[in-house]
Amino acid sequence: MNEKKISIYQVAAKNLLRKKTRTLLTILGIALSAWVLTSLFGFNQGYESALNKDIDNMGFQVLLTAKGCPYEAATLMLKGGTGLRYMPESVFADILKNPEVEKITPMLMQAVFDPNKGESGGISAYLGIDPATYPAMKAFLQFRQGTWFKDPQAHEAVLGYEAAELEQREVGDKILVIDKNIEYTVVGILGRSGTQDDGTIFVPIRTLQKDFGQENKVSAVGIKVHREANIAKLEEKLYELPDVQVVSMAQVKTTIMSLVSTAKVMVFSIALIAILIAMLGVVNTILMSVLERFQEIGIIKSMGAMPWDVFRMIWTETVILCVLGGVLGVGFSFALAKLTDLLIRRLLPYTPTGSLIIVNGSLGLATLGIVLVIGLLSGIYPAWRASRVRPLESIRSEGD
Repeated sequence: MNEKKISIYQVAAKNLLRKKTRTLLTILGIALSAWVLTSLFGFNQGYESALNKDIDNMGFQVLLTAKGCPYEAATLMLKGGTGLRYMPESVFADILKNPEVEKITPMLMQAVFDPNKGESGGISAYLGIDPATYPAMKAFLQFRQGTWFKDPQAHEAVLGYEAAELEQREVGDKILVIDKNIEYTVVGILGRSGTQDDGTIFVPIRTLQKDFGQENKVSAVGIKVHREANIAKLEEKLYELPDVQVVSMAQVKTTIMSLVSTAKVMVFSIALIAILIAMLGVVNTILMSVLERFQEIGIIKSMGAMPWDVFRMIWTETVILCVLGGVLGVGFSFALAKLTDLLIRRLLPYTPTGSLIIVNGSLGLATLGIVLVIGLLSGIYPAWRASRVRPLESIRSEGD
């Protein structure tokens, strides 16, 4: 029985090698389909994982701002630094009353117009932070030079990566706020983080409150929630506070994922088209092989081969094509994961900082299984057609 199986595999392999170019093109078509499919599955895992990591890196799950306050630095730039609103520090006590809250960090945003930046001037985003709580929540921030403030009321500044490049400052340099005639000494420069922190100038919040006449006022409060807490329930309580608006990182994630879903549908459509093309390629290759060997199959059957033997021989050719193409495609997905990552980043409106494609062994095996099933289905008709060949008709066609 084993010898019979081995002979069938050997015959199938020899049949495929008769038309090397056609066989190679079919294998490449299957490989490309497997590559797209594996990358799609890897993207489904990688994107959400990277997005969750980015949200966790924010250090807080809920952001509380004064109603109508454009907290984001990008919004400040678009609005020319106008529209800032504030909350009293008394809101801290109301927030901490909720058992879901683990800790909070207050922030004060100030936009400063600098006429020395370009011909028409520019806006610098200053963020007053509490050095006791903000760095702990933003543990992912790494320093290129220096460190955080030595004194919570010192006239010191920490520059984000892009802010340092724009200001052309290093540790020990001074930053002048022209409107206030105030200088801050640069004590630290952060490395690139890929977040809005890169363009921010950080100052101790007590210092910024005093310098800008905003004592006991904040523009935002970052809220870290206990891991087991119900964030939705906390948000409902926070909405009851007067003159505040709640920005949930869960809502931000939902919005981003809805945008990404559109891209996923597009990528999945491409994968489906690639799989259909690969199936047609397999059917075409095997069917052409059957038609070219019409007389040969008839002779095999006249020598005693049963229809099931012929069916299995042709089906084996399909299995060989799909296994080789699937293995090659999975190999492509591992080898070209970084290239696929770059291509996807060009298509999406927002991409997290982590890896968008996560490809592992289990995912590769799953893709290989799917490709094999698709191949087996593709080979049914050609194998059935071959098994239906009648020896007498094949001999007559040879004589004709």
